[in-house]
Amino acid sequence: MSSMESLAQLEVLCEKLYNSRDSAERAHAESTLKCFSENSDYISQCQYILDNASTPYALMLASTSLVKQVSDRSLSLQLRLDIRNYVMNYLAARGPKLQNFVTISLIQLACRITKFGWFDDDRFREIFKEATDFLALASQDHYLIGLKILNFLVMEMNQANSAMPLTLHRKIATSFKDQFLLQIFQISLTSLHQLKSEVPDELRRVPISLALRCLSFDFVGSPVDESSEEFGTVQLPASWRPLLQDPSTVQIFFDYYKVNDTSVSKEALECLVRLASVRRSLFVEDPARSQFLSHLMSGTREILQTGQGLADHGNYHEFCRLLGRFKVNYQLSELLNVEFYGEWLGLVAEFTTKSLLSWQWASNSVYYLLSLWSRLVTSVPYLKGDTPSLLDETVPKITEGFITSRINSVQASFADNSPDPDNPLENAESLQDQLESLPYLCRFKYESCSLFIINIMEPLLQAYTARSRLPASGDAAELSVIEGQIAWMVHIIAAILKIRQTVGCSQDSQELFDAELAARVLQLINITDTGVHAQRYQEISKQRLDRAILIFVQNFRRSYVGDQAMHASKLYARLSELLGLTDHLVLLNVIVGKIATNLKCYAECEDVIDHTLSLFQELASGYMTGKLLLKLESTKFIIANHSDGPVKFRSFMEPLLQVAVNLEASADAAFRTDVVKYAFTGLMRDLRGIAMATNSRRTYGLLFDWLYPSRMPLLLRAISLLTDEPEVTTPLLKFMSEFVLNKAQRLTFDSSSPNGILLFREISKLIVAYGSRILLLPNGTNIYRSKYKGIWISLTVLSRALCGNYVNFGVFELYGDRALADALDISLKMTLSIPLSDILTFKKLSKAYYGYMEVLFNNHITINSVLNLDTSTFVHIVTSLESGLKGLDTGISTQCASAIDSLAAFYFNNITAGDNPPSPAALNLARHIGELPSLFPQILKSLFEIIIFEDAGNQWSLSRPILSLIMISEQMFSDLRAQILASQPLDQQQRLSQCFDKLMTDVTRSLEPKNRDRFTQNLTTFRHDFRAK
Repeated sequence: MSSMESLAQLEVLCEKLYNSRDSAERAHAESTLKCFSENSDYISQCQYILDNASTPYALMLASTSLVKQVSDRSLSLQLRLDIRNYVMNYLAARGPKLQNFVTISLIQLACRITKFGWFDDDRFREIFKEATDFLALASQDHYLIGLKILNFLVMEMNQANSAMPLTLHRKIATSFKDQFLLQIFQISLTSLHQLKSEVPDELRRVPISLALRCLSFDFVGSPVDESSEEFGTVQLPASWRPLLQDPSTVQIFFDYYKVNDTSVSKEALECLVRLASVRRSLFVEDPARSQFLSHLMSGTREILQTGQGLADHGNYHEFCRLLGRFKVNYQLSELLNVEFYGEWLGLVAEFTTKSLLSWQWASNSVYYLLSLWSRLVTSVPYLKGDTPSLLDETVPKITEGFITSRINSVQASFADNSPDPDNPLENAESLQDQLESLPYLCRFKYESCSLFIINIMEPLLQAYTARSRLPASGDAAELSVIEGQIAWMVHIIAAILKIRQTVGCSQDSQELFDAELAARVLQLINITDTGVHAQRYQEISKQRLDRAILIFVQNFRRSYVGDQAMHASKLYARLSELLGLTDHLVLLNVIVGKIATNLKCYAECEDVIDHTLSLFQELASGYMTGKLLLKLESTKFIIANHSDGPVKFRSFMEPLLQVAVNLEASADAAFRTDVVKYAFTGLMRDLRGIAMATNSRRTYGLLFDWLYPSRMPLLLRAISLLTDEPEVTTPLLKFMSEFVLNKAQRLTFDSSSPNGILLFREISKLIVAYGSRILLLPNGTNIYRSKYKGIWISLTVLSRALCGNYVNFGVFELYGDRALADALDISLKMTLSIPLSDILTFKKLSKAYYGYMEVLFNNHITINSVLNLDTSTFVHIVTSLESGLKGLDTGISTQCASAIDSLAAFYFNNITAGDNPPSPAALNLARHIGELPSLFPQILKSLFEIIIFEDAGNQWSLSRPILSLIMISEQMFSDLRAQILASQPLDQQQRLSQCFDKLMTDVTRSLEPKNRDRFTQNLTTFRHDFRAK
């Protein structure tokens, strides 16, 4: 407070911070007040503000500053306890009089302190008792605060925090779940029952929100994707069983759905969605599960009958999700056994039909309804008994309703023929959602469905054909509507054909229906590029239609032409009768003709060109379709007229050669002009595209001979002169990144060729020239663009060159060539110039850094490596590998594990078990470990925590460094074992000790492949047994 004259001045600044519309004024206030959240000396000042300030914004500043302090600083245990006790007493004394946002901030502070001190002192856990004490007070305001404390406590415990290691978060969350979560859920239910009578809406919202947070808790330590509305089974513990079997638990949420407050009713439905997703095994006996299902169906039946609350879009959407969960978690036979199944199914069918008619309002919700119906029909073949499923009558109506709604939607939405990102025909993801379930419904009663589709398609095709013969397009809007309607039908037919192999529909009759539908689309291909339609390639509706045709061709090809397709099918006999398409070759000729037309006529439409090229690549890369393409005269003509020999290549490269020659003739000063920079950038991008297309040794050799040695000086000159111009260096480095990549073994030179070594020398020159200059430049406002991007691409270039297997790197040291040493030296300097926090923040930088470290530790640990660095730098690099292990990216975690394994294996082979005198590199490593003996034990501890407490998808990769580290020192492993056992409950320690005993069963003291595999198998068993309750 010494920097401010009075508390009143601070209150004025806080007012400006939270309320001012002037960004400069807000920035000044933020800069002045940030000391409260960054300096622990100001914690007492925050308490002074809370005690004496009169404005809510000053109180908010103090509260939020303390939240940051306890999150970002290592405060002493006693100080954290004092803050916690102060906040809880403050809420009890002044909480009812505070503004809601201040109360919430203080509650968040109490919950954050509780989580961060959970294992430090049992007094932190008293927050649960203190919250229940609030509930016992007579004041309604205190009751509300008590519920909010529990609400935010559950949220805090379930939410990972960047300031806390993920393994520790999961241990705390598990401990909290086992101790308090069920009691908190019971409190929420009790509150819901008590507050059913007339009370303020806010009082209802808090307990329903608390119940939802409890049911949404991460019970198994594997959080779902928060960007998705979908989730799997809710894994409630067995101790929750009595609550779930009590009918009043489900009923209270149906009762709360009936209140007028839509936020309450929506959250009540969300709770029901999660209850409908509870794991089946929670109910030990079938009658209990059937009773629970009956109660859910009864509640939804009542909502369907009355329609109450469904006029609200949020309620409607959640109700659709609830219906969709029935078949996800329950079998069709279980649904059939419910007494009123027939009535319930009829109501759901009626609701679905109405939803389809309201496509504009319900478009995002229908997905769940269609998903329910598709799961129902796919279960019919497995249904036992004689009880009718009643699906034969309802499903065809729903299928026809959906198709009709798509056709009707075109008239309203697409008549303006303008791009619309929300239009499903423009949005592939939305289209996938809408059509994902429909094919299963169509194939359920395929004969009647295919006739329905044909009856819609025929008039549309006739109208479209008639329009092609008119001298002009006539009413453009009407034609656009026709094209939109046909596009929908083509997408529907394509989706039906896509699942042919998925559902195993091999009956002859189904193939005949496939032929009938496919014939309509194949007939359409001939119409789209004739008459008036051949002049409409710029029209959006025409482009949508052609994209639909391409998707149809892809799906049809996979089912009836692809490598796994049945060639002697009834389909071709029917296509021969309808269109004269007798076999694969004739059909492929039609497809190739469409591809050629698209490439010729859609030069201005990138989307159609991308789809077309994707289809062509798919055809050419397939084993069977590739051979069939070679039999076509059109394909032979293309090949004959597109030779890629040296003469043709030189002719193709002539324009680029002229650009390169002109650039080489430019003076150094001219390189700073826009003309030269644009020309050079364009050249690099062109060369990168060509390099990406050279997928064979022969084609790569043509580009290599063109570039080396005559063009390489230009690249070195440009990167030296324009290091501070990322718009130039980035394309250059990206080209080199592609050029040095040995994909498909294209960089395979003759045994007597020095080209691999010469190429690496040029790479080294470029990396050294760039790195030595970029390190001298000051950090700009956008440091990623100005420095980090170029550095990570440089690391990628070097990584690809080092592991490309086309250079014998021992040659450089043998002949005193500094190319390798200089490249490794400058690359390490570049990596060390970046703070570890920034490496972990920028995803691409992180991937490049850890990829480079993996190559460095695996292939170059003995020569010019990190072992020659000073100990503090070496420890920094190894610590960064440990940080990568703990990250969420499995690829990076695997790379770090590989690097650590190489380091530990080198130590074991050369120091622990080495017979020969240690090499200089081994002596350096021994010195580093001697100065910091805790390095390897800490990494081993982190690896075990990941294996035990996390659901790592790369367990095989993580097992490798664990064994190598155990082999280094059995004492280190024994100490860690004792430490882990001591952290577990006493009643579990004997069982877990036996798990550790089994871990090393039949494992010898070696790093041979068989021994490693045996340890990996033991580790898998160890993890399973250790996590078992």
